[in-house]
Amino acid sequence: MKLPELLMPAGNLEKLKTAILFGADAVYLGGKEFSLRAAADNFTLEEIGVGLTFARQYNKKVYVTVNILAHNRDLKELPAYLEKLEEMKVSGLIVSDPGVINLARRYAPSLPLTLSTQASVTNYEAAAFYCGLGVSRIVLARELSLEEIQEIKRRVAVEIEMFIHGAMCVSYSGRCLLSHFMTGRSANSGACAHPCRYRYALLEEKRPGQYFPLEEDGHGSYILNSRDLCLLEYLPQLIEAGIDSFKVEGRMKSPLYVASAASVYRRAIDRYMSDRQEFSSEELENWIEELAQTATRPFTNGFIAGESPFLQDSDKQEKQTRAEFCGIVHGYHKSRNMLRIEQRANFGPGDPLQLMVPGGKTLPLQLEELYDEEFNRIDRARHARQTVYIPYPTPLSAYTILRRAQAAHMGGRFSCAPKGEKI
Repeated sequence: MKLPELLMPAGNLEKLKTAILFGADAVYLGGKEFSLRAAADNFTLEEIGVGLTFARQYNKKVYVTVNILAHNRDLKELPAYLEKLEEMKVSGLIVSDPGVINLARRYAPSLPLTLSTQASVTNYEAAAFYCGLGVSRIVLARELSLEEIQEIKRRVAVEIEMFIHGAMCVSYSGRCLLSHFMTGRSANSGACAHPCRYRYALLEEKRPGQYFPLEEDGHGSYILNSRDLCLLEYLPQLIEAGIDSFKVEGRMKSPLYVASAASVYRRAIDRYMSDRQEFSSEELENWIEELAQTATRPFTNGFIAGESPFLQDSDKQEKQTRAEFCGIVHGYHKSRNMLRIEQRANFGPGDPLQLMVPGGKTLPLQLEELYDEEFNRIDRARHARQTVYIPYPTPLSAYTILRRAQAAHMGGRFSCAPKGEKI
């Protein structure tokens, strides 16, 4: 059976390198324009070149998103951009707009085209239609059941990519107008203000006396707030269905999130491919607990088992525990036996720290001493991106993640299954 691709988000060069070192087979990224994550750091053409060089050292792929729903004003600059990506030989383009597809075939004819989930492909005829336009891979809409996915894969000779983890949009396949209507920022041009995460109260002026109950906490109601997708427990069925690429959402998330998700899904895919046995309850529990360390919201299986009442986090559940991204290892001072770390969050001796090492290991760290860039002893790393040194007996791989651990398990509320059911 073909090994499915693990496709991770890369919001910047640091996240690209983190994703690859922690197990990704490929990454997807956006340029400064024409991408649906305009608020991410994103890549200049020069940075895309640097990312390509790094990825090729590890025989990994780099896909570039050009997936806005383009307006006339966008088309003027697109040809030159596409020609440059063709010249750089990126691994492929992720597109959604038929006009952009036409331009890509004209100005970057050698680059494989992946159809974005924005195109809302939910049936095999739609998949065949886009295949006829020259698309070689399709990211299916998130609103499909396992049975529907299997039928599309069975009927159409096209590669299938699907989201298996990360934030979900309240709108169908991410085609949302709320942000543009409320803030003037278009989600379909990459500038979503995420109004689905706002607090709401329901008032319907034409139905006097008819009340619409809302689930709410002391801070308000979150009727549009979707849970985060997690299809970890369905990986065996999806692998058996022949899915070509498993995609994780999160170009705006931290390197800690990227490292954690890549590490877990890498282990899960490799474990199943090695013996074709279903995951044990213990394996799933351990992996879910690790993923929950960086989760923003409770998990859901989405539509994979059909229509589900467990899609929304309407009461905005507060997370009891969450790991914190404290720093990233960028070197080792051999004469002093110290790791050189770029700080990202306030930390110091006494904190429950861990080191996440590329390859899957998470090591406890009992920090007793901390030094600044000039090797003066300090009590805390307090300043943004401050370079600090910590004593450690051996070098560790570059891009090892330093995190403040949270020991308590998030429990059933972060299970992929509906409350009360086993994973």
